[in-house]
Amino acid sequence: MKGSYFGLFLTLMTSATGWAAEEPYFYSCEAKAGDGITIILNRYQLHEYECNFEKFLELNKLKRTDPLLVGKKYQLPVLIYHYNGKSIRSTLAINDMETALRIADYNQVILNKNLRKSDYKSSGILWVPYHELNCPDPTTKPLAMEAKPVKVSGAANGGLTSIFGSEYGNLQKKSDKLRGKVFYISSGHGGPDPGAITKINNRTICEDEYAYDVSLRLARNLMEYGATVHIVVQDGSDGIRNDDILTCDNDEKTMGTLTIPINQLARLKQRTDAVNDLFVQHRKEGVKEQTLICIHVDSRSEGERQDVFFYHCESSTAGKKLALSMQQIFQEKYARYRPGAQYKGSVSCRNLYELRVPLPTTLYIELANIKNEADRKRILPSTNRQALANWLCEGLVK
Repeated sequence: MKGSYFGLFLTLMTSATGWAAEEPYFYSCEAKAGDGITIILNRYQLHEYECNFEKFLELNKLKRTDPLLVGKKYQLPVLIYHYNGKSIRSTLAINDMETALRIADYNQVILNKNLRKSDYKSSGILWVPYHELNCPDPTTKPLAMEAKPVKVSGAANGGLTSIFGSEYGNLQKKSDKLRGKVFYISSGHGGPDPGAITKINNRTICEDEYAYDVSLRLARNLMEYGATVHIVVQDGSDGIRNDDILTCDNDEKTMGTLTIPINQLARLKQRTDAVNDLFVQHRKEGVKEQTLICIHVDSRSEGERQDVFFYHCESSTAGKKLALSMQQIFQEKYARYRPGAQYKGSVSCRNLYELRVPLPTTLYIELANIKNEADRKRILPSTNRQALANWLCEGLVK
C-alpha cells in the first residue's frame, strides 16, 4: 500500500513538471511594464531569428502589432527538456556537437542573466531555444557572452557596436553570405533638419528618428551576415530604441564626426562625398559590390495611405533590379503576414541627388506616410521597425 501511494505520488509529480513522458514544453514568463515582443525576446536572447518571432506569435495567438499585457504569462520559443544526466546530444537525440555546444552556451547565458536559478546539470532542466532545432539556418557559432568589436565608419567609441546601444551591441554571426560586400546605410535628414514631422497627443514625431532607427536595425542585420557596413548618419546618444514615440533631437553627425549643414544641397553633398570617397577606397581594395540604401519617411496628406515604395536612378540597371527584387520581397511578406491585404508599393525612377550622384548602386526607400494614422503603425511599434529591417535585409541577402 505504501509503495502504491509513492508510485501514484511520483506519477502525479512528474506529470505536473512535464516529465512523465519526457515531452518538452514551452517556457512561460510574465510580461513586465514596458515589455514589447522584441524586448521580451531580446531579454531571453531569442530576437535574432525570425522563426522565434513567428513561433511566439503562434504560441500566444498574437499579431506583431499587439501589445503585451503587464503581469500576463506568455509562452516563449524556448523548449524545456528533462536533462538525462549524460549529454545534451543524447537528451535531444541529435548528433551535431556544435548545436549541443550552442545550447550549452545558451543555458549559461540565461543563468548569467539570472533568468534561471540553477544550471541544467544540477537541476536536470535543459533550456533549448526554438531556433536551434526548428529554424532552417541557425547560427554557426556559440552565443557570445560579450559584444564583439565591429568596425562602423566614424561610429562613436572607436567604431564598436555601441552605436547600436547597450541592448543591441552583441552581434551574432549568422553566415558569411555578404562577406566582401560593402553597404552604406543613409537615413534621411538629421542634425538641424528633422524631415517630415507630425504630432500625436501633443508629442512631436520626426522623420529622421524613425528612419535612423530602421537604418541601425538594417545595418546590424547586414553585419551579422558578414557585410562591411558604413552608417552614414550617426547619433552617438541614440542607439536602437524600442519606444513608440522616439524623442526628436538634432545631434546627428555625418559619419559620426561632421556637423550636418542646414542647407539641403550642402547636406546632401556632404554625405554623398563621404560615400563616394569610401567607394573609391574600397574599389581600390578590390571590392566589386557596393550598395547605398537611403531610408526616408514620406509626408503626404493625412488621408493618403501608402505602402513601402522604392526609387532608383533611371540610368542604373542594377538599381532598378534591386528595387524590383525588394518590391517582390515585400509582396511575399504581405501575402504571408497580411493575407487579404494587397501590397501597392511601387518602383519608379527619380532624378534625385541621392540617386544621381552617389557611385554605389543606390536604392531610395520611403517607409510610410508620417501624416497618416494607419500608416504610422508601420513605424511606431519597434517590432514593426525591426520587421522592416528584416525584410530589407532579406532582400539584400538574396
